[in-house]
Amino acid sequence: MKYLNYFIQFIFVITAFTLFKICGLKKSSLIGGKIFEKIGPLFRSKKIIHKNIKRALPDLNYENLETMTKLMWNNYGRTFAEYIFLRDFRIGKFSSNVEIEGKEVLEEIKKNNQQVVFVSGHLSNFELMAMFLEKNGINLLAIYRPLNNLFLNPIMEKIRRKYICKYQIKKGIGGIRDLIKYKKQNFSTALMIDQRVSEGILSPFFKQKAFTTTIPAQLVKKFNAPVVPVYIERIKDITFKITIKNPIFFHKEKSIENITDELNLELEKLILKKPEQWIWSHNRWK
Repeated sequence: MKYLNYFIQFIFVITAFTLFKICGLKKSSLIGGKIFEKIGPLFRSKKIIHKNIKRALPDLNYENLETMTKLMWNNYGRTFAEYIFLRDFRIGKFSSNVEIEGKEVLEEIKKNNQQVVFVSGHLSNFELMAMFLEKNGINLLAIYRPLNNLFLNPIMEKIRRKYICKYQIKKGIGGIRDLIKYKKQNFSTALMIDQRVSEGILSPFFKQKAFTTTIPAQLVKKFNAPVVPVYIERIKDITFKITIKNPIFFHKEKSIENITDELNLELEKLILKKPEQWIWSHNRWK
């Protein structure tokens, strides 16, 4: 039954991508957002979403909760529709739709031949982060979580390697060996730190402990690498802004737990800038 569901999802996604390609980016992003506003609540509990939002914004009233939930689904749907146009964001006519603030930070990293750990969350169209870091000359390795759907995952991996970041490592124990190999070749690393991971540690996140990846902290300790937070926001429709923040240098005596806790605090700040552009539907505190 599980594989049948995966195959149905595969057919739906391929059909949707085909139709989106015909419609073009601007219309597809709009349509995707509207579709997810309608179908999103059928697959994810509104109760869980509202509960998650209230962890971060306890004073939000019901009307604003509803509005934020709707905007979240809209952004989610737009991001889904934009996958088929990632090539156009990287090398096509829509590459100018992405503004980068903090290019001087990237120039300093390149000038010093420095390896850093870029971190962010699933904000706005999160796939643009690794794409534009690599496009701006950063020697980059991206860590990603494979899709559960075995029919869709090969397609998404191909898209990621071709248009987002050439060097990709699967999140988890199996990818650690490859990760260390690339780090020894002075690759910087990009990863999202907002997903629940079973191999992580419990770290405070919006005042309640949640399982959190320790990969950034481990890289900091092993390679003495600074962490560079990256903020991605949807400015309007299909225009985006990527902000490269100043590097965070951790003292060598900081523990894995201390570094992970501090990065969760940094992630909270990024999310609260435009909370409607973060994915609140995941049961992050399960």
